[in-house]
Amino acid sequence: MSTLRVVILAFDGVEALDFAGPFEVFTTASRVSQRMRPGTAAPFEVVSAALGQPVQARAGLQLLANHTLADSPQADVLVVPGGVVDAPLASPDTLGWIARNAAGAQVVASVCTGAFLLAASGVVTSDAVTTHWEDIADLRAQFPALNVRADVRWVDTGRIVSSAGISAGIDMSLHLVERLAGRELAERTARQMDYAWTRNPAGTSPSA
Repeated sequence: MSTLRVVILAFDGVEALDFAGPFEVFTTASRVSQRMRPGTAAPFEVVSAALGQPVQARAGLQLLANHTLADSPQADVLVVPGGVVDAPLASPDTLGWIARNAAGAQVVASVCTGAFLLAASGVVTSDAVTTHWEDIADLRAQFPALNVRADVRWVDTGRIVSSAGISAGIDMSLHLVERLAGRELAERTARQMDYAWTRNPAGTSPSA
């Protein structure tokens, strides 16, 4: 299995766990995979990209991305987190970067209000998506052609995967590890993180 490059967008106002949750899942999956299969290639290489440095996350946490948008590598898996998305929504450079990277990505994923950025950049138009429960009505109002689903942890339509708010991004990322690298690795990753993974996108744990 070749290594997939996961590129996570960072921006002023990003929700810290929207960014850090997927980062932790994919980096932990690579670490656990190499422990399970010594000498094999890591399933994921994880980097971040931002328009400017440092990024001022929501609630004041500062982040330093690996790349600027201008020099970031092409994503195999593009992750667009949410938070307060006013700044990236008003940035043609950011929306253009999302559209270009999404065009070449195998999977495009959003967390929380990251769905607004996928819609504003034209990556999703009439797709089924979800977002944080507080923002469902606004997403439907601003992008009425979308099939916005409520009361789900994530929605997977194939190339486009979106999750509800904050911790749902961890569930979605573990789902992507399972889809891209196998169930055993996803389960071992959740165990390593000491995280009670909700594998059912409807939000309830499967009976078996």
